[in-house]
Amino acid sequence: MGVAGAAVGVLTWDYGRLPWVALVLALSFGTYGLLKKTANAGAIESLALETAVLGPVAAAYVGWLMLTGGSSFGTEGIGHSLLFLTLGVVTAAPLICFGAAATRVTMVSLGLLQYITPVLQFAVGVFLLGEDMPPGRWAGFALVWIALMVFTVEALSHHRRQLRLIAQASTAA
Repeated sequence: MGVAGAAVGVLTWDYGRLPWVALVLALSFGTYGLLKKTANAGAIESLALETAVLGPVAAAYVGWLMLTGGSSFGTEGIGHSLLFLTLGVVTAAPLICFGAAATRVTMVSLGLLQYITPVLQFAVGVFLLGEDMPPGRWAGFALVWIALMVFTVEALSHHRRQLRLIAQASTAA
C-alpha cells in the first residue's frame, strides 16, 4: 500500500469518510501539471488555449446564474463588476508563471513545488487561526511528509544513477 496509501487510510479513518475533496484536488492539480508539462507550448500560448476552451463555458455559467438570480455579478454596481473583470489579471499572472515553469522543471520538482500552498494554508490554519488538529490528522500529516521524503530521496537517487550512466557512456565512447 505504501506510505501515501497509509496516509489516505489514516485520514479516511479520522474523518470517518473518504476525503474526496482532497483526492479530487490532488488528481486535478496533478493532471493539470502533467498536461502543462506535456503540452510543450509556451506559457502564454497554453493559457490562451485554456481561456479559449473554458471562457465560453464560464460565460455561459455566469449568464445562467444571472438569469436565475444566483449571481451577484452585475447586481452590486459597476465597481463590483469591474473588480470581477480585472481580477482575471491577478489569476493569469501565476498561471503564466506556472506554465513557464512547468516546461522547464522535472515533474518531480513540479509535484513537490505544488505542496507550497497547502503547507502555507496549513500553517495559517493551525498557528494563526487555531485550527483543531486531533491526533489522527497529525498522523496523516506526518505520513504525507514521510511519503514525500521517500519520494524525493528515490527521485534524487534515480537522477544520480542516470547521471552516472550518462557519464560512464560518454567516457566509454
